[in-house]
Amino acid sequence: MQQQPSSKMGPLSAILFGSRWLQLPLYLGLIIAQIVYVIHFMKELFHLIERLPQLHEADIMLMVLGLIDVVMISNLLIMVIIGGYETFVSRLNLNGHPDEPDWLSHVNANLLKVKLAMSIIGISSIHLLKTFINVENLDDKTLIWQTVIHMAFIASAVSIAWIDRIMAHSGNNQH
Repeated sequence: MQQQPSSKMGPLSAILFGSRWLQLPLYLGLIIAQIVYVIHFMKELFHLIERLPQLHEADIMLMVLGLIDVVMISNLLIMVIIGGYETFVSRLNLNGHPDEPDWLSHVNANLLKVKLAMSIIGISSIHLLKTFINVENLDDKTLIWQTVIHMAFIASAVSIAWIDRIMAHSGNNQH
């Protein structure tokens, strides 16, 4: 017979466990940041449409990459808002909801870190692509530093994924 966990918590445990709700305003603030990005996206899209007749292909590409950048940052926000809330604050109880993201069913702090690192690499890649398209207007120092920073993001993401994999394997060996 399996024992049920005790529903009684000591006062200190209740305070410590309840303190997770202090993160709620942070996630609500990120939702407001998401709204700001939606407004920014719409302004940039309107600006693109408005200027379309006088734009060259490279200019259009740069503006579209800017829109993609906003979308990727917005996706990053959603991952942090939903994944972080689900991992650190409270369950969303979305089981069976047709719109539940696939990744949410197995999200944990380590997976969230890896997904965030991959998103940052994607965002950095868009910035680097914009830099390469606009290369004639930039100096070598800017190109080198943006490439070095991008490579640092890649190295960090690989390290995070590698550490996560090692920890997953060592966790399996302990059982």
